[in-house]
Amino acid sequence: MHLGQSDGEVKDARERLGRDAQIGVTCHDSRHLAMQAGEDGADYVAFGAFFPTETKETEYRAELDLLEWWYHVFELPSVAIGGITPENCAPLVTAGADFLAVCGAVWNGDEVAAVKAFAKAIEGAPPPDPEA
Repeated sequence: MHLGQSDGEVKDARERLGRDAQIGVTCHDSRHLAMQAGEDGADYVAFGAFFPTETKETEYRAELDLLEWWYHVFELPSVAIGGITPENCAPLVTAGADFLAVCGAVWNGDEVAAVKAFAKAIEGAPPPDPEA
């Protein structure tokens, strides 16, 4: 389950869904919201939007340095959201995003071709620098 900032609390979702449910929280471009989500028991945090998107209206723009910081400081997985395509995803992977939310890029066209293009782009992206 994914919780937006106005969708309720991790604690309540955990009580309803149980310990085995994967619960993530939208954190926009905020380090504070992400740390709070982790403290509240989220299984992942989501940052974005990183690029313009037509999937939904966005108020926040996250930058690559947020993913880099999160990658080097926390073990909790991060998800990059917002306007991600095979053409622009590599820097997100290199910055440390554990997952990419890519619904529009996949579902708004040829799904098979999009998934193959993402796989190729991700495979070709340099991994995050653990020393940076």
